[in-house]
Amino acid sequence: MIKRVVDFFGDRRYAKQRRWLFFLVLVLIVIADFLVFREHAEYLWDRLPGWSAVYGFGSCVLLILFSKFLGHQGGLMRREDYYD
Repeated sequence: MIKRVVDFFGDRRYAKQRRWLFFLVLVLIVIADFLVFREHAEYLWDRLPGWSAVYGFGSCVLLILFSKFLGHQGGLMRREDYYD
């Protein structure tokens, strides 16, 4: 069972299926966010449907971009043969 899961996520043959699965999960998350009751929302943006999905996606993108910036421009990344 585990081998099938690892093969599914690691093999190029299943790239199209993985992409469709990814988009399906994204759509389900946004739909689920429309079903949440918002009468106790404290801030204005908490009342917007889909805000949590957009905020989470934007946060992940910013985290990745900041990490790449630190690695390349901040001097944290080294060449492959640095320790040789």
